[in-house]
Amino acid sequence: MDAVALKRTWAQVAAHGDAVPGYFYAHLFLAHPETRDLFPVAMAAQRDRLVKALGHMVSNVDRVGDVVGYIEDLGRDHRKFGTIAGHYPAVGASLLATLKHFLGAAWTPELAADWAEAYGLIATTMITAAEAVESEPATWSGEVVATERRGMDVGTVTIRPDNRYRFQAGQSLAMEIPQRPRQWRYLSPTHAPRADGTMTFHVQLVAGGQVSGALLRDVKPGDRVRLGPPIGELLTLRFDSEWPDLLLIAGGTGLAPLLAVLDQVAGRHAARGSGPRVALYHGARHPWGFYAKPELDRYADASWLDVTYAVSDDPSFPGRRGLIGDIAAADGPWDDRLAMVCGSPRMVDHTTAVLRRAGFDEHSIRSEKYEDPFTQQPRTTGDPAASPELVQPGIARGIQ
Repeated sequence: MDAVALKRTWAQVAAHGDAVPGYFYAHLFLAHPETRDLFPVAMAAQRDRLVKALGHMVSNVDRVGDVVGYIEDLGRDHRKFGTIAGHYPAVGASLLATLKHFLGAAWTPELAADWAEAYGLIATTMITAAEAVESEPATWSGEVVATERRGMDVGTVTIRPDNRYRFQAGQSLAMEIPQRPRQWRYLSPTHAPRADGTMTFHVQLVAGGQVSGALLRDVKPGDRVRLGPPIGELLTLRFDSEWPDLLLIAGGTGLAPLLAVLDQVAGRHAARGSGPRVALYHGARHPWGFYAKPELDRYADASWLDVTYAVSDDPSFPGRRGLIGDIAAADGPWDDRLAMVCGSPRMVDHTTAVLRRAGFDEHSIRSEKYEDPFTQQPRTTGDPAASPELVQPGIARGIQ
């Protein structure tokens, strides 16, 4: 495969903007109308996500080894949409037809063969991962047991799955609510697994967000929801190893998975009488963004935890002001600490850069990115300022 040609031609096609997903979906739904039910009823916000994700993944197939776990996650997770192995050829054929349409005379037999081979590699990885978990549920059902408004644009939703749901602190999962069918959104439990099986999520209102608005305003106790499988490993701590001291840096509701890690660390201290030291930094644009004090107040007397708050956009704030990554890096040195970073992609990129300048190596900084595994490393999680609705390439995903 000519990886350079794949990247170059994808850039040429992507330059056509909205016309690309328009052509792709028209081709897919006309040739394979059965695939229409895999997508939300309202496609306005969905239009470019699948095409953009496919183009990036396939055109960067030469780097697939770096993110094979991520692609396997996609394959397993796509089962929740009802995706089966037979859908992948349909999507691939429409992708190739779209490329041919926009590349015109540049679409040579050699280029067509390279794109087909690259797509086949990605699709086979996803299909194989999905087939390996066929004996497990594709989705889990649950009931909303509580909701709470924490402020102007933040609230919590607590659900109880009907059956045992296994996840690790720091992972995320997709949720579908009855008010927005087929519009799955990624949320992170704010805690380690509980004995009663319930899970609590932080929700931040996104301007124009169909799902975040419904989660905050319309979802009520008694509503039935569906859950996808847990995904992500970079913000988790292995049970069978010793844990290093931690530096946790969060922007907005990017705090959610780090609260889960904190809960897990607290459990180890309680069980063993010892455990990692933790420095937690939480940044928000305005002071009302510090919505998680009820959770953090539980650790007010913990000698192993230090919590620092900072505001970036309010010059009247009497506490520390500035970008949370800059403040955390300046408070070092953080010798032998493992850093976990959650927030908007821009916040994570900036924080990662300043931590590197402060002496962290790339293996000591972890983050998850549910947007594009090939464009930036390390990966990030979260959303501007920071919504818990996570973006990941795939069918019907992302912030609306």
